[in-house]
Amino acid sequence: MSRRSSPRSGFTLVELLIVVIILGVLAAIAIPQFTSNTEDARISALDTNLSEMRNAVELYYHQHSATYPGANRYDNGAAVTTTAQADTSFLKQLTLYTAATGVTSTSKDATHKYGPYIKKAMPANPYNSSNEATCDITETDITQVAAAGTAGWKFYVKTGRLIANDGTHTDR
Repeated sequence: MSRRSSPRSGFTLVELLIVVIILGVLAAIAIPQFTSNTEDARISALDTNLSEMRNAVELYYHQHSATYPGANRYDNGAAVTTTAQADTSFLKQLTLYTAATGVTSTSKDATHKYGPYIKKAMPANPYNSSNEATCDITETDITQVAAAGTAGWKFYVKTGRLIANDGTHTDR
C-alpha cells in the first residue's frame, strides 16, 4: 500500500506568532490615538455646553434688569436666602418661562414672556456626567472660583460666573 503525500495547508506556528506581533504593534500605536480623541471630544463637549449655558445666563441677565438666574426665588420673586433656593430657582428660571421678577411658569403668557433659555434639562458635564447645578449666593469676587465636584456645574449668583464643577476644568 502506498501512501499519497498531500501538500499540507495551514500556517506554521512561527507565521502565526509574526502576525500576532504585528497586530500588537499596530494596537500599541492606535490605542493612544483613540484615547486622545476621546479626551478631545470631552473637552469640546464641555466647551460647547459652557458656551451655550453662559449665553443663556447672559440673555436672562439682560432681560431681567441685571439680575442673574438664581438670585430671586422662582415662586415669588423675592431674593433667595439659601443655597437650596438658589439651586432650584436657577434651574427653573433657565428652563421655564419667566416674568421680569424671575417668577416661573410652564406656559407663556403676557406676564411670563421670557425664556425658556435652555430648551431641555441642563446638559451633563462630560467629566462627571452630572447635569445638576449648585449656586454660590455669597461670593462677590469674580476671580474666586472653587469646584466641589459634587454637581456638574457651579454658578456664582452675584458675579454671573458659571464653571464646570468637576474639580479639574474650572478654568474653562
